[in-house]
Amino acid sequence: MATPRRDVIDFSALEKDLRAGVESERKYRRENDAKLRAVRQGVASYQQFRDLVLTSHLTPLDKNDKNTRKRGPWNPVVAPGNHSGNTPEPH
Repeated sequence: MATPRRDVIDFSALEKDLRAGVESERKYRRENDAKLRAVRQGVASYQQFRDLVLTSHLTPLDKNDKNTRKRGPWNPVVAPGNHSGNTPEPH
């Protein structure tokens, strides 16, 4: 006698749902804390309030967080030494 298909538990789906629920709860709490901080700070406008809530997932940089990449020109299109803001003429 075979067991009915509905009695089989899909543990991977349960784990996926649990992880989604936990992440949703973290997001809710993080955004709610940001809202409360914004109200305590007395932000001047709704736009500032909204920006604080939307950026609540960001964390400050640590002293050890360095960009170890080799420094290159910020804008490789502009020739070195051309700081006048004018772009070089195409040849």
